[in-house]
Amino acid sequence: MKLGLKIAATVIAGCVASSQVFAQNSSQQPWNGKFGKTLQESTPFKIEYNKKAPKGAPNVVWILIDDAGFGATTAFGGLVETPNIQKLANQGLRFTNFHTTAICSPTRAALLTGRNHHSAHVGLLTPAAVDFPGYDTYIPFEKATAAEILRENGYSTFALGKWHLTPVTENSQAGPFNRWPTGRGFDHYYGFLPGATDQWHPELWEDATKLDIEPNTKHLNELLADKAIKYIANQKSLDAEKPFFLYLATGATHSPHQVAKEWIDKYKGKFDLGWDKYREIVIENQKKLGIIPQNAVLPERNPGVKEWATLSEKEKKAYAHFMEVYAAFYSYTDYEIGRIVNYLEQIDQLDNTVIAVILGDNGASKGGTQHGTINPQINRLQGEARIDAILNASDLIGTDESSTDYPIGWAAAANTPFRYWKADANTEGGTRNPMILYYPKGIKEKGGIRNQYGHVIDMLPTTLEIIKGETPKLINGYKQEPIEGTSLAYAIDNSKAPSKHTVQYYEIAGALSIYKDGWKASRGHDVWEGLEGGTGKADPSGGKVDFSKDVWELYNLNEDFNECTNLASKNPQKLKELQAVFDQEAKKYNVYPLKDFTAHDMPAGRTVYGKMPNITLFPGVDNLVGVSSPLYDGRSFTANAEAEIVSGQEEGVLFAVGGDKSGISLFVKDGKFHYTHKTLKDVFNISSTTAIPKGKVNFKLVYEHSGPAEAGKSIGKETVYLNDEKIGERSFTAAQAQIQGPRNFDGTDVGRDQKTAVSDLYKAPFMFTGRLKKVTIAYQ
Repeated sequence: MKLGLKIAATVIAGCVASSQVFAQNSSQQPWNGKFGKTLQESTPFKIEYNKKAPKGAPNVVWILIDDAGFGATTAFGGLVETPNIQKLANQGLRFTNFHTTAICSPTRAALLTGRNHHSAHVGLLTPAAVDFPGYDTYIPFEKATAAEILRENGYSTFALGKWHLTPVTENSQAGPFNRWPTGRGFDHYYGFLPGATDQWHPELWEDATKLDIEPNTKHLNELLADKAIKYIANQKSLDAEKPFFLYLATGATHSPHQVAKEWIDKYKGKFDLGWDKYREIVIENQKKLGIIPQNAVLPERNPGVKEWATLSEKEKKAYAHFMEVYAAFYSYTDYEIGRIVNYLEQIDQLDNTVIAVILGDNGASKGGTQHGTINPQINRLQGEARIDAILNASDLIGTDESSTDYPIGWAAAANTPFRYWKADANTEGGTRNPMILYYPKGIKEKGGIRNQYGHVIDMLPTTLEIIKGETPKLINGYKQEPIEGTSLAYAIDNSKAPSKHTVQYYEIAGALSIYKDGWKASRGHDVWEGLEGGTGKADPSGGKVDFSKDVWELYNLNEDFNECTNLASKNPQKLKELQAVFDQEAKKYNVYPLKDFTAHDMPAGRTVYGKMPNITLFPGVDNLVGVSSPLYDGRSFTANAEAEIVSGQEEGVLFAVGGDKSGISLFVKDGKFHYTHKTLKDVFNISSTTAIPKGKVNFKLVYEHSGPAEAGKSIGKETVYLNDEKIGERSFTAAQAQIQGPRNFDGTDVGRDQKTAVSDLYKAPFMFTGRLKKVTIAYQ
């Protein structure tokens, strides 16, 4: 009988062929004791249901920074102070030729499963899911995560921070929860599910329970570090010998860039030198560190990035401050990482902990556009008016009243010495991110440089080899498919070892490349900027996908590591050879059919409700925020609250979206029906002139958004009804249209306005005291 059939037969019989197969699943196992009528006549037999890790097995910590370029931190030649990360690098190894997929969800899927992102069904961001194997975002259970595998090897497992891997339609209290972190092998989870969150008012879940931490005074970084330390303390106090796996995926340095003022003040004036000088200084630092070739040259500026010297003094001042905030955000993140590392040292666990720090899930982000972003009101301004508004709002940048991202000039600088940025899977600037490996008990050389080619799919096999772990053939009853990464452990003791990872494809939204034995062929593609944390504007192409204008390039990375010399015209045969390799890999790993973001309705994909034309919400529902909330901005909809007035003394909020900075609220007070629509620069109030009648009552808002935005011109109308009788209406401009503002942590409320009050006529939560049946939202 073949081994596979033997295992299957054993499972069917209710037994387990090997304790390694179902180690943590506690499957029923043979009991080999002896039964007697009394204990004295019986022989017990202890079953070890859960496999234990070998004595002295190391803890494992993976840290993943978000949206960070190769040349940002001091650990890799940058000017952003990161002493704790730098200390790990100086005492461990710097892997300089390490790669990601070029964008968020795909990198995380590849990292956690050890399989290529399309192979793991996450070829694009989770809001961009389409019904093809490479893109449906349902990571197969046959491709276990690092947590599932390490738990089978006797580890406790914790995930903290950004997840961004659950299919969007399952990101709610309705579940199912088998594709949440706790459903994919993590014993505990504390963090946020979508691609970004407010750093001061984060969307937080613990395990599968929504948390409300308001009023909150702690930065998300501190909350994550606190919880990481708590998880470690609890686990080690109860089972000191058991190792743990901790996966920390920070919200930093993804937008919004938010951090306390004292951190920002430390960088005052330090980026007045501008992004051009920054690049010049950093590339020289990188040469001194030995992490890039000594003959390296800076590529030309990326398209859209202006020469710093040509900017006005006002532009320089405005743009420099954005970088001060970004640097402060990164430095503070480093500080909180240091707290976790210091705690491990305090409890004598650091020397026996493998720590991998990946400095970015992709290259630096171009989401801040040419000028940087603060809030919708400022972002829509043009020319000098935009710069003046940025300067006037300088004290807001980095606070919870802003949704800050830095200008693309700084993103390009943070990617030194590479071209382009996040989402450009065709370039090293999109895919090349540093990795630090630290393990005092297992790494002899301190501060070593490793140039071997690596990819995020290599982290799982590398970790398993270091800890001497195994991948069971079956996990949770699912037969496991092969891990596709290559362990980098061979390079730990041999800096000169040739790369074992010799072929790697890349593809994100039509931008693609293929690497083989030091050569790289690539083809860029314009990526729609409706990305995670982006504008959410409607698809500008009308859904037409066109790759016909995309041009292939060819680079010899052995001699030209940062892609300065395109050899496509000089070596067409090599280009053709690599194109054939890409086609082969694409077919193997579910990359086809190629598509870009124009094939998706990204705004609809940002919420669990998707494209549902009608949504019904009931009183008692949790505050709905982030992907759990319906979308309102830029849409036409009708919100109808059905209630019953019994005494005539009822009051409170029926339906509210947003809060004290921007939002809408339907509420009852003093026997009358009221509607408030607030934006940063405008407040609109309507009230009924007569008392609300007793009995069943409908309170209705009809919000008609016609767009597109033109300064000072009407782009829509909002009308309020009481039992189909018009109470009032107004036309609104683009500046008056906004519903969910930068402080969108307030979300959607039914029967109350839970966090901050939209209207100045009441105080939150102003619970409705009558009988509220439901609120329906119908999109037009």
